[in-house]
Amino acid sequence: MQTLLWLHQPVKLFFMKRILILIMPLVLILLAFRPVQSITVTGIVTDEKGSPLPGVSIQVKGTRAGTSAASDGTYHITVSNSNDVLVFSGPGFTSHEEKVKGRTVINVSLKQNVLMGTEVVVTAIGYGRKVKDVGYINQGYYNAPLSRTVGGEPLKGDINGYFDIDEEKPDFNREGYDKITENKFLKATDNPLSTFSIDVDAASYSNVRRFLNQGQLPPAGAVRIEEMVNYFKYEYPQPVKNEPFSINTEISDAPWNKAHKLVLIGLQGKKIPTDDLPASNLTFLIDVSGSMSGPDRIGLVKASMKLLTDQLREQDKVSIVVYAGAAGLVLAPTSGANKTKIKEAIDNLEAGGSTAGGAGIKLAYKTAKQYFVKGGNNRVILCTDGDFNVGESSDDAMERLIEEERKSGVFLTVLGYGMGNYQDAKMQKLADKGNGNHAYIDGITEAKKVLVNEFGGTLFTIAKDVKLQIEFNPAKVQGYRLIGYENRMLAKEDFNNDKKDAGELGSGHTVTALYEVIPVGIESDFLQKVDSLKYQKNVVPFSQSSQTDEIMTVKFRYKEPDGDVSKLIEHPVKDKQIAIAKTSDNFRFATSVAEFGMLLRNSEFKSNASFENVLTLARKAKANDEGGYRSEFIRLVESAQLLAKTKPAPEIDKDTEEEEVGSK
Repeated sequence: MQTLLWLHQPVKLFFMKRILILIMPLVLILLAFRPVQSITVTGIVTDEKGSPLPGVSIQVKGTRAGTSAASDGTYHITVSNSNDVLVFSGPGFTSHEEKVKGRTVINVSLKQNVLMGTEVVVTAIGYGRKVKDVGYINQGYYNAPLSRTVGGEPLKGDINGYFDIDEEKPDFNREGYDKITENKFLKATDNPLSTFSIDVDAASYSNVRRFLNQGQLPPAGAVRIEEMVNYFKYEYPQPVKNEPFSINTEISDAPWNKAHKLVLIGLQGKKIPTDDLPASNLTFLIDVSGSMSGPDRIGLVKASMKLLTDQLREQDKVSIVVYAGAAGLVLAPTSGANKTKIKEAIDNLEAGGSTAGGAGIKLAYKTAKQYFVKGGNNRVILCTDGDFNVGESSDDAMERLIEEERKSGVFLTVLGYGMGNYQDAKMQKLADKGNGNHAYIDGITEAKKVLVNEFGGTLFTIAKDVKLQIEFNPAKVQGYRLIGYENRMLAKEDFNNDKKDAGELGSGHTVTALYEVIPVGIESDFLQKVDSLKYQKNVVPFSQSSQTDEIMTVKFRYKEPDGDVSKLIEHPVKDKQIAIAKTSDNFRFATSVAEFGMLLRNSEFKSNASFENVLTLARKAKANDEGGYRSEFIRLVESAQLLAKTKPAPEIDKDTEEEEVGSK
């Protein structure tokens, strides 16, 4: 019996082994196709100040899986396992990697990629000629990673020493700027009226910031003081009744010349809630020519347009027109509710070829007019470096084209990108002639400011052809000059001429203007004497003007967005001067920005202006500083103060915008 049991044992083991061999492949197959436990990761991407960074790319390293941060900096992405690595990257910021490690919430703070204080000597082949310069390491500018390598080669030398880098560097001599002839002091007796168009553009400030962040002082032509002042938000009261804007004035001493007065005139546009804004018919006109290649150009354009897409409502519609050697429609009008389709069209854009800017503008306006929304917001949004070189490209041809197209009721927003070949003068002309506005996008944060934070002001016009005319009381004002607005000056007759084009005011926008005034009785070298007139009586007494306490009267004309007849508002200003220390934060901060602009321009009217005085005024007028823009201004002033002692401005001295020749 025992022998039989012993013989049965091997047989049993044999069959068990056979069964295991048979079921093992099945087990392996089941394991191979078992569901993988994926992980959904969420978080928020911010800059070093804690401000959300929209549009930042989040990729799963080594895969094609990815997403981008929403307008509030939040994101969510699904990874296959806890060992995956997320790569966070965005234009103007240093890439950052995070290993998931089973976490479901990962918040990331990205650092700007400028290393101020680390000097490098750069030998670069820049746009056709060799350029040697001393600058600062900047990953987006020199393509130099923080590991102190360029193109995979280690930098030679100590971190505090100098490094020879053979990298492409923008040649600023290909950038186009108009020469600015500053407004001079005028006698109130000879010129009692000062007339100009408002300007809500802010491109100059972000462009100046770009120069300073790259370790260079800007050329004088890049510094438009009114745009620098109007870059910032001021806390003026909202308008009352049915007026489109409120009018605010303030008078104090001019800090750079204590014998002079400074008068602030501030407009506050009516803020319209987004839900109450009219339906939009937007046409994105995107330059995809060769000069727009690179993450800081076409890459930044894509990120910017995605931010704008996130703001759209179901009733809004978007078309996309692109141009390089020719122009084409790549997205027919699409509802803002279909954001995925719009973003897919944006993602498919690639740069290459020459630049038929005129053809692109014609097609964009044709598309906008074809789908025109009566009573709505019809607008072309042009994204370009302005370097047109095929077809209609001269200033005259482009101006005539835009002037003709604006009659259709389609407005224009011009967004500038790029460096080295940026055509600022052309962009200004396009915006001015197209009933539009102009912004320079130097990074994703600026795109967020223009297209998200100031969405209504940038894209929705509440008043057009807004003009100001100031009449000075010669009994109190000996002379005056308007600080900035040189390319917005109008003849006195233009004020009442409804056919004369002027600037537009957007929802919630503020406009600030500053007049420097020489009071009666003050000796001044800024006012030149002329001989008495032979055929006109020299009336000395100002009987009526001497009996009033008014220093000036401010008059405004504006039209409704779809109107043809202007409306008039008058606002007398009494001569009530207060000490600058007791003025509002609005007054002191706007004054500090204007003084900074005069220093950058080396203005002949800067008198005793100084960087220290700018900093003192700005630091005491930071106020709430939502977004940190005023703090950033203070940092830029400190940088400019150091640069002014050691570095000249780029050699760009052009009387007029220079045309570029050849294909990109």
